[in-house]
Order: sequence, then C-alpha cells, then structure tokens
Amino acid sequence: MSLKDRLIRQIRMDGPIPVSAYMQTCLHDPSDGYYANGAGLGRDFITAPETSQMFGELVGLWMVAQWQALGSPERFKLVEIGGGRGTLMADALRVAKRFLPMERLQLILIEASAELRRIQSAALVGFDPQFVDALTAVPDGPTILIGNEFLDCLPARQFVREGDVWRERVVGLDAAGGLAFGIDRSDLSAEDAGALPPAPFSGEAEVQPGLEGVVDGLSARAENSDPFYALFLDYGPDADSPKDSLRAYKDGEQLHPLALPGSSDLTVDVDFTRLSKLARDSGLTVSGPLSQGTFLGALGLQARLDTLIKSHPDKADALFAGAQKLVAPDGMGTRFKVICLASEGLPAPIGFGKAGG
Repeated sequence: MSLKDRLIRQIRMDGPIPVSAYMQTCLHDPSDGYYANGAGLGRDFITAPETSQMFGELVGLWMVAQWQALGSPERFKLVEIGGGRGTLMADALRVAKRFLPMERLQLILIEASAELRRIQSAALVGFDPQFVDALTAVPDGPTILIGNEFLDCLPARQFVREGDVWRERVVGLDAAGGLAFGIDRSDLSAEDAGALPPAPFSGEAEVQPGLEGVVDGLSARAENSDPFYALFLDYGPDADSPKDSLRAYKDGEQLHPLALPGSSDLTVDVDFTRLSKLARDSGLTVSGPLSQGTFLGALGLQARLDTLIKSHPDKADALFAGAQKLVAPDGMGTRFKVICLASEGLPAPIGFGKAGG
C-alpha cells in the first residue's frame, strides 16, 4: 500500500490531521517517507553545494575562522545537521584541512535517514564521520555546527484567521475521497492561540515548532559551558513571517503538496524573525539574518572564483555560472538567508560585518 493510500485510510478512520503531521509523515515515515528512500538531491531539487564547489569551500574557511575564534581548541566537535549527500562537508573539509589539523576535530553528522547516512559515509570516508540522531546526542565540548537547508524541512503548522478566531489548517478528504486541505473548526488551546500574531479579520500564519527544539538544544550546550557557533543557511522571507509557504518538488518541478506524499520533497520558508527572537530570549547571541549573496561575498567568493578560473581556464564559463547562481539577486542570493547563533562571550563570526546581538 502506498503512503498516499495509508494516509487516506488513516484520515478516513481517525479524521483530518494537522499540516505538520502530514509533513512529518511524508518526509520521515520509516518505510515510505521521502528521506527513508533517499532524498532526490540533484533530481528533485539542487542545493547550493551541488550548484558550485565554492559554496562548501567558503563555508570551510568560515569554519576555520570560527575554530580560531573558539581559541583553537585541541579538540572540538564539527557537526552537520541534515547534510544531504555530504557534498558541502566534503568541499568544506578539503579547504579546512589546509589550515586546521584534522586530528583536532571530531566529525559528527546528525542524520535520521539510513540511506543518507550510507551516502554521507562514502563521501566523507577519510574523515571518520560519526552519526547521531539528534543535537542532544552530540558529546560535550566546543562545537561548530552547520545546517544548510535543514530548517526548511521542519514540519510547519498552518493557521487561518476567521473573524476574530484562529483555526488550524488540516489535511482531510474531499468528496471523491482524495487528500484535500481543510480547516479544523475546533477552538485552539490558549497556548497555541497566544503564540500566534495579532491579525486582521482575515490572515494566515505558519509556525515551525521544531525551531524551538533547535534553540533549546543549543541553549542546553551553552548552559553546559560548551562554546559554540551554529550557522544556518535556508529559504526565508525578507521581513514578515511566512504565511502559507508549503511547497513540493519532484524532478525539478513544483507540484501540489498533496500530489505525491513520500515521493516529493516538502519544504516551507523559515521564519528567521521568530528564530532570532527565540535565540535571544534563550540568551544566545544572534548574527544576521542576511542574504546568502552578501554572506558569500563577504567571505571572498569573487577571489575564490578568480583563483579557480586561473587554475582551470577551460572551466571558466561553468565556474562563473555556478558562482552567479549562488548570489543571483533574483534567486539564491536573496531567496536564501544566513544566520549564526552562538553562545555568549564569543567574537562575532566572520561574514556578518559588525553583526552580533
């Protein structure tokens, strides 16, 4: 039985489910979830590391600088969460090992998918990666964490304003028995209603509960006196919180989010404003968010591009095209945002100017 048929049967028996539960099942079902069967990187969607090697290389230089900002500890944890096929980390470590003794780092990958663990192990075979299921399982010690296109996969709850009342959007069944979006008419809990923004007589809101879990995990490390920098790069709006941003991708094409559960990638915009507030309220230092184009430019993308073209003139056009995609004002350059969360008392991370607060 397909995942879609299983969802229809479940909803017919137990009633509609929140959008967040639908996302969680589609992405992480143990047998038929998207990641259980190997994510379609390079087929359903292309990430920045897959677009150009320069992305991971510049992140590698950022890692070296932040290791130095931590005081160049004899041992530290280098953590990637949601590392896809391991491309970013492989590119980053290829550059970092020129400046950072590899025996000083313990590479830890937070990855739930058994298939992606296999792929990441092969890509990073020379660096002895260790796998854990959650941030809370990362051993104590100074830490640098990287999360590229991880936050956008955290399931989101969606809410719709009707008059002066918020209602939750759910996935139910239409008259023909197929999956369809609907509205739960029952009252929200006081906690849920209080967490939603004030709205006019009509409006929408989208909330990722998992953002709190990420911040809580980092705060626990700070409370344990483990200094850290955590860099996140992801989709996000310029200012306002996301409304209905749920999207699905298959073979490079966008399709309806309910069309192919388990066989298409699901993603939402990250509410960087809320993430920043949660982090500051937990006593963390926040740098950014700023656009990916600005961040990569500050790290020296142009200089790296010039060096590569000089070394590989036959690949000049491809190298230039890849760099342009990373910083394009009408694409990745502004569509993606970069934020760094850190424990208190550390130097501001590079790439953010005078940011930090």
